[in-house]
Amino acid sequence: MPQFIEVGKGREARNIAVEYREGRWPCLVWLGGFRSDMQGTKAEAVDGFAEKNRHACLRFDYSGHGESGGEFVEGTISRWRDEALAVIERFAGERPVLIGSSMGAWITLLATKALRESDSAHAPSALVLIAPAPDFTQALMWPEFDEAARAEIMEKGVVMRPSLYDDEGYPITRALIEDGARNLVMGGPIDTGCPVHILQGMEDPDVPWRHALALMELMPGEGVAMTLVRDGDHRLSRSEDIARLLMILKGLGAG
Repeated sequence: MPQFIEVGKGREARNIAVEYREGRWPCLVWLGGFRSDMQGTKAEAVDGFAEKNRHACLRFDYSGHGESGGEFVEGTISRWRDEALAVIERFAGERPVLIGSSMGAWITLLATKALRESDSAHAPSALVLIAPAPDFTQALMWPEFDEAARAEIMEKGVVMRPSLYDDEGYPITRALIEDGARNLVMGGPIDTGCPVHILQGMEDPDVPWRHALALMELMPGEGVAMTLVRDGDHRLSRSEDIARLLMILKGLGAG
């Protein structure tokens, strides 16, 4: 069963579901994707890897996701970043390894920036970014909206979008788009202060591999690596994909 911590105050308060496994450092911290939860295949594999290797492991659900409180339509990149920071600072210990999947990679980069700027002991020792989607609201989502969808989101504040993973689709809010624009990270060099490994599928229908390549090119060359999976999709949850992920963790000293 998860434990819950309260993030925010007053009307902004929400209960965030957390699964924490005690163990040795560095703690492996899972930051999930848009409309994903901490019980997914990759998150469970990371937790199992941590248990096997006696590492601490930290997973959580953003507000409006999984077992956490709050409404999904109230979510923004800033809100989810703040939740990630609260959980990391509460549980992760010194120099964790942050593992961000899809939108979670964007949250990971924003959290890393904030932790480094505050000279926090929780600044990461390494990052693993899986199908990374930083800036997706502006770089990947907004360009795909037709004029009718753009008009609807500006006038009504929300538009329903189809999904490969949910028959009912999902709501995209004007607040998410506008807040995303205030949190862009791919406008210049990105200095994480630690090694980074990107894992990306070349058959990803949601995040083109060239987007991941553009991200890598913004990072200092030393300690930055990328694994391209020729037939890999967005989820990268097949057994061979999981094996690659765990090998990356071992290579970063988490084995």
